[in-house]
Amino acid sequence: MTTTTQQTEIATFGAGCFWCLEAALNELSGVEKAISGYMGGHTPNPDYRSVCTGNTGHAEVVQVHFYPEQISFIDLCKIFFSLHDATQLNRQGNDIGTQYRSVIFSHSEQQQQQAAAIIVELEQQKLFNAPMVTELSPASQFYPAEAYHQGYYQQNPYQGYCQMLISPKMAKFRSQFQHFLKNKTER
Repeated sequence: MTTTTQQTEIATFGAGCFWCLEAALNELSGVEKAISGYMGGHTPNPDYRSVCTGNTGHAEVVQVHFYPEQISFIDLCKIFFSLHDATQLNRQGNDIGTQYRSVIFSHSEQQQQQAAAIIVELEQQKLFNAPMVTELSPASQFYPAEAYHQGYYQQNPYQGYCQMLISPKMAKFRSQFQHFLKNKTER
C-alpha cells in the first residue's frame, strides 16, 4: 500500500482588517491554517500598535497554509476578492491607511501570474463599479500578529465590530462558498 503525503503551499492576502479574512479562510476545506499577521513593510518585528500608525509600511495580512490538491490558489484568490472591496485604495470602509490595502503577496512566479490573470478576468467581467487597486508584490518576511488577534472573530462573535461588519460578510461567504467549507466536525 502506497501512502502519499500532501504538501502545503503558502498564500498571503491583505484585505483590510485581518479578522474577517482569517475567519473565512480557516473554514475552508483544504486550508490547514490561516494566521493573521503583517507583511510588506520596512520595520522589523512590527506589532499591532506600530502597524496601525501606518509608518511601518506593513499591511495587515492573513497567511494561508493550504493543500493545493484540495483547494487551488486560484480559488483562494476568488474567495479573497469576494471578501473585500478591491477598488478602495489604502482602505476598507472606515479603516484607512496603507496597512489596510488590498494586496496579494506571491510566494512564487506561478502565484504572481495567476493573481494577475484573475485581476484581468475580474476587470473584464466588470464586477466592480471602479478599477481594482489590488497590489501584487513578492512575499517578504511574515510577522504573526499578537495572540489575541488569532481566531479573533471566533472568540468574540458578539463584539460590536464583529457583529456589525464581520458577521454579515461571513454569512454571505458561507452561502456563496458552501461547497468549499469544511464540515462542522473539522472546524
